[in-house]
Amino acid sequence: MIAFSRNSKSAIANWWWTVDKVLLLMIGLLIVIGAFLNFSASPAVANRIGVGSFHFIKRQFFFLPIACALIVFLSMQNLKTIRRIAIVGYVLTVVLMIATLFWGDEVKGAHRWISLGGFSLQPSEFVKPMFVVVAAWLFEGQKKYQDFPGDILSVGLYAFTLILLLLQPDIGMSLVVSAIWAFQLFLSGLSLVFVAILFMLGIVFMVGAYFMFPHVQVRIHQFLSSENNLSYQIKKSLEAFENGNVFGVGPGEGVVKMHIPDAHTDFIFAVAAEEYGMLLCLLIVGLYAAIVIRTMLISCKDSNLFIILAASGLAASFGLQGIINMASTLHLMPTKGMTLPFISYGGSSLLGIATGVGMLLALTRKNVHAEDKDESY
Repeated sequence: MIAFSRNSKSAIANWWWTVDKVLLLMIGLLIVIGAFLNFSASPAVANRIGVGSFHFIKRQFFFLPIACALIVFLSMQNLKTIRRIAIVGYVLTVVLMIATLFWGDEVKGAHRWISLGGFSLQPSEFVKPMFVVVAAWLFEGQKKYQDFPGDILSVGLYAFTLILLLLQPDIGMSLVVSAIWAFQLFLSGLSLVFVAILFMLGIVFMVGAYFMFPHVQVRIHQFLSSENNLSYQIKKSLEAFENGNVFGVGPGEGVVKMHIPDAHTDFIFAVAAEEYGMLLCLLIVGLYAAIVIRTMLISCKDSNLFIILAASGLAASFGLQGIINMASTLHLMPTKGMTLPFISYGGSSLLGIATGVGMLLALTRKNVHAEDKDESY
């Protein structure tokens, strides 16, 4: 049990007494669940491609301590530091995203990864939390300073980010970034007329994506197909849910993971369903929902518009990514190729989610305003 005196002036003690421990506990539970599920799902995939049973486990557990340290480090920062980290991080991420277009590794027709120091990095995983925080700062600036064109700059930032994502292409991340930006715009005081306009533009974007990107057409056709024409992975995923029933077949006893190519990434929720049953699935869903709802409640009680927009945006992006992954696994929507936060295998995904969650914990700390001695940006 960690114990610090309330009179201690250390940064660790201050963090401990101000961080939201309920959010911290729920995030910790997701990380632990993810670690156990990787032990179940990864060896089968590793053996199938001939890289050794513990290949993915070793790589995931290399990044796990880094992700946890990143969460703690970022959650200790004040508002001004979070803004600065987001701005610098966004610039660096954009540079890497541009680099992937020229020197990135092509995987399944997409240029989303770039090799750095022996590891494949997916920069788009980091652009989402950075974009959310920078957009929140711009929206706040529009309200706070009379001559500051925050809304216009935010539109330009969104358009630039969206273009980079579509060039890769990464339709799933494009949809998430678009939804979160529209959500922040709405929270900042957007009129219902503009809400309707954004909704129509969203429909136009999705129709355009259908005609412009062949892989989007394929996934939508597979989603709309009859049961006999479902994709192989979806068939096996639904089979896993059927096998697992309420209590599951037992840890490590699942068989569907032997056949699903992405059992450790996009379809790890199916592995959880087969081996641990509906109970673990409901726990995972409950944790995502509780994190989002609690963050929304904490942030909306605050009078600082930046905290409201940034924390709500980060929580919404975290929950939306989870919803997309789980809904795809259950054939409730076309597959998007998005990881399940903190549970799916993937170093870039793990570190990107940790960045967003660390910032979220910083924004929801008690009396975080008092640490900003200087209100300048």
